[in-house]
Amino acid sequence: MIFVVCGPGGVGKGTLVKRVLGVVGGIALSRSWTTRSPRQGEDPGSYVFVGRQDFEAKVRAGGFLEWTEFPGTGHLYGTPRPEPCVGECGDLLLEIELDGARQVRRDHPDAVVILIVAPSISVQEERLRGRGDDEESVARRLAVGRDEERLGRELADHVIVNDELERAACELAGIIETYRKRMETT
Repeated sequence: MIFVVCGPGGVGKGTLVKRVLGVVGGIALSRSWTTRSPRQGEDPGSYVFVGRQDFEAKVRAGGFLEWTEFPGTGHLYGTPRPEPCVGECGDLLLEIELDGARQVRRDHPDAVVILIVAPSISVQEERLRGRGDDEESVARRLAVGRDEERLGRELADHVIVNDELERAACELAGIIETYRKRMETT
């Protein structure tokens, strides 16, 4: 199965996904490609950082499951097509933007889309600042985030409010396990 975790910037998608990967087995995280530079203190393994030419070449070659240009920044983000093993080796977890989630849902209607939201705009803003985003980026992400949350609620099968990491991680793990059990009985 494909599980898509999406949501606006600063809602804690990455932190939540890392926590769940530590407790849920048989699931692979697809590492996204991006043309942006690594943030200060960011784990260099969190993305495949590439130049725009390399990214666009992979787009032309059909190498992405989904890709998008983040509004206002010009940065490209994409999820590489899974290796053939994924369907046989376990499930795939994508941590992507809303545009990408729409593309995945279009091409894989059975994908499970899970929207992550912050408990409030002030918490989201605090998280964006805490990861080193500049003022312009914070303002842009908050403005875009309001629309993303509204549209994401229409697309998502589930919505998780990431107000407390352990509770939200248990909820996400529970969703994954519920769908796995359904697949076992069909």
